[in-house]
Amino acid sequence: MKATDLLKKQHKSVKALFKKVENTEDARRRRQLMDEITNELKIHTKIEEEIFYPAVREIGTSKAEELVDESFEEHHVVDLVLAELPKVDPEDDRFAAKMTVLSELVQHHADEEEEEMFPMCEKKLGRERLQQLGEQMQQMAESGQRRAA
Repeated sequence: MKATDLLKKQHKSVKALFKKVENTEDARRRRQLMDEITNELKIHTKIEEEIFYPAVREIGTSKAEELVDESFEEHHVVDLVLAELPKVDPEDDRFAAKMTVLSELVQHHADEEEEEMFPMCEKKLGRERLQQLGEQMQQMAESGQRRAA
Protein backbone atom coordinates (compact mmCIF):
# COMPACT_ATOMS: atom_id res chain seq x y z
CA MET A 1 0.00 0.00 0.00
CA LYS A 2 1.30 3.45 -0.85
CA ALA A 3 2.26 5.65 2.11
CA THR A 4 -0.37 8.23 1.24
CA ASP A 5 -3.09 5.57 1.06
CA LEU A 6 -2.06 4.14 4.43
CA LEU A 7 -2.16 7.58 6.04
CA LYS A 8 -5.58 8.36 4.50
CA LYS A 9 -6.87 5.05 5.88
CA GLN A 10 -5.59 5.97 9.35
CA HIS A 11 -7.15 9.44 9.08
CA LYS A 12 -10.50 7.87 8.24
CA SER A 13 -10.23 5.41 11.12
CA VAL A 14 -9.51 8.03 13.78
CA LYS A 15 -12.24 10.34 12.44
CA ALA A 16 -14.72 7.46 12.84
CA LEU A 17 -13.61 7.04 16.47
CA PHE A 18 -14.24 10.74 17.13
CA LYS A 19 -17.79 10.30 15.74
CA LYS A 20 -18.34 7.38 18.10
CA VAL A 21 -17.24 9.48 21.09
CA GLU A 22 -19.62 12.25 20.01
CA ASN A 23 -22.53 9.81 19.94
CA THR A 24 -21.70 8.02 23.21
CA GLU A 25 -23.12 8.98 26.59
CA ASP A 26 -21.59 6.14 28.63
CA ALA A 27 -18.54 7.44 30.52
CA ARG A 28 -16.72 4.10 30.50
CA ARG A 29 -17.18 3.72 26.73
CA ARG A 30 -16.03 7.31 26.17
CA ARG A 31 -12.85 6.53 28.12
CA GLN A 32 -12.27 3.37 26.04
CA LEU A 33 -12.74 5.33 22.81
CA MET A 34 -10.37 8.03 24.07
CA ASP A 35 -7.76 5.32 24.71
CA GLU A 36 -8.27 3.94 21.18
CA ILE A 37 -7.92 7.43 19.69
CA THR A 38 -4.77 8.03 21.73
CA ASN A 39 -3.19 4.74 20.59
CA GLU A 40 -4.07 5.33 16.94
CA LEU A 41 -2.75 8.90 17.00
CA LYS A 42 0.49 7.88 18.71
CA ILE A 43 1.18 5.20 16.09
CA HIS A 44 0.15 7.55 13.28
CA THR A 45 2.35 10.44 14.39
CA LYS A 46 5.31 8.10 14.98
CA ILE A 47 5.25 6.70 11.44
CA GLU A 48 4.75 10.16 9.98
CA GLU A 49 7.59 11.72 11.97
CA GLU A 50 10.08 8.87 11.60
CA ILE A 51 9.40 7.70 8.04
CA PHE A 52 7.05 9.88 6.02
CA TYR A 53 8.13 13.42 6.88
CA PRO A 54 11.84 12.77 6.29
CA ALA A 55 10.88 11.53 2.81
CA VAL A 56 8.78 14.67 2.24
CA ARG A 57 11.79 16.78 3.22
CA GLU A 58 13.76 14.96 0.46
CA ILE A 59 11.57 16.82 -2.06
CA GLY A 60 13.72 19.82 -1.18
CA THR A 61 11.25 22.65 -1.80
CA SER A 62 10.39 25.44 0.61
CA LYS A 63 6.72 24.34 0.45
CA ALA A 64 7.66 20.78 1.49
CA GLU A 65 9.73 22.15 4.39
CA GLU A 66 6.92 24.47 5.46
CA LEU A 67 4.32 21.66 5.42
CA VAL A 68 6.56 19.32 7.41
CA ASP A 69 7.45 21.99 9.99
CA GLU A 70 3.79 22.88 10.45
CA SER A 71 2.85 19.21 10.74
CA PHE A 72 5.38 18.67 13.54
CA GLU A 73 3.88 21.64 15.41
CA GLU A 74 0.37 20.28 14.94
CA HIS A 75 1.51 16.93 16.33
CA HIS A 76 2.94 18.76 19.33
CA VAL A 77 -0.40 20.47 20.04
CA VAL A 78 -2.26 17.16 19.66
CA ASP A 79 0.18 15.59 22.16
CA LEU A 80 -0.58 18.36 24.66
CA VAL A 81 -4.33 17.74 24.46
CA LEU A 82 -3.83 13.96 24.63
CA ALA A 83 -1.77 14.40 27.81
CA GLU A 84 -4.60 16.36 29.47
CA LEU A 85 -7.52 14.13 28.47
CA PRO A 86 -6.92 11.24 30.92
CA LYS A 87 -7.10 13.74 33.78
CA VAL A 88 -10.63 14.85 32.84
CA ASP A 89 -13.72 12.89 33.88
CA PRO A 90 -15.55 11.66 30.75
CA GLU A 91 -18.81 12.91 32.29
CA ASP A 92 -17.40 16.43 32.69
CA ASP A 93 -18.32 19.00 30.01
CA ARG A 94 -14.61 19.77 29.68
CA PHE A 95 -14.07 16.23 28.36
CA ALA A 96 -16.45 16.84 25.46
CA ALA A 97 -14.86 20.25 24.83
CA LYS A 98 -11.33 18.79 24.75
CA MET A 99 -12.46 15.97 22.46
CA THR A 100 -14.02 18.54 20.12
CA VAL A 101 -10.82 20.58 20.03
CA LEU A 102 -8.75 17.44 19.45
CA SER A 103 -11.09 16.30 16.69
CA GLU A 104 -10.87 19.70 14.98
CA LEU A 105 -7.06 19.71 15.23
CA VAL A 106 -6.85 16.25 13.71
CA GLN A 107 -9.38 17.12 11.00
CA HIS A 108 -7.42 20.23 10.00
CA HIS A 109 -4.15 18.31 10.01
CA ALA A 110 -5.56 15.45 7.91
CA ASP A 111 -7.19 17.84 5.43
CA GLU A 112 -3.97 19.78 4.95
CA GLU A 113 -1.97 16.61 4.39
CA GLU A 114 -4.50 15.13 1.99
CA GLU A 115 -5.06 18.36 0.01
CA GLU A 116 -1.51 19.75 -0.09
CA MET A 117 1.18 17.36 1.08
CA PHE A 118 -0.03 14.10 -0.48
CA PRO A 119 -0.53 15.48 -4.02
CA MET A 120 2.98 16.98 -3.83
CA CYS A 121 4.36 13.59 -2.75
CA GLU A 122 2.50 11.75 -5.51
CA LYS A 123 4.05 14.08 -8.05
CA LYS A 124 7.58 14.46 -6.65
CA LEU A 125 8.28 11.13 -4.92
CA GLY A 126 6.40 8.87 -7.30
CA ARG A 127 4.46 5.68 -6.91
CA GLU A 128 7.41 3.34 -6.34
CA ARG A 129 8.93 5.44 -3.53
CA LEU A 130 5.50 5.87 -1.90
CA GLN A 131 5.00 2.10 -2.09
CA GLN A 132 8.37 1.50 -0.34
CA LEU A 133 7.53 4.06 2.34
CA GLY A 134 4.09 2.53 2.80
CA GLU A 135 5.60 -0.89 3.45
CA GLN A 136 7.99 0.51 6.07
CA MET A 137 5.18 2.49 7.69
CA GLN A 138 2.85 -0.53 7.73
CA GLN A 139 5.49 -2.62 9.52
CA MET A 140 6.03 0.11 12.13
CA ALA A 141 2.28 0.56 12.60
CA GLU A 142 1.74 -3.17 13.08
CA SER A 143 4.52 -3.43 15.65
CA GLY A 144 3.08 -0.38 17.47
CA GLN A 145 -0.38 -1.97 17.53
CA ARG A 146 1.04 -5.19 18.99
CA ARG A 147 2.77 -3.21 21.76
CA ALA A 148 -0.41 -1.25 22.51
CA ALA A 149 -2.51 -4.42 22.80
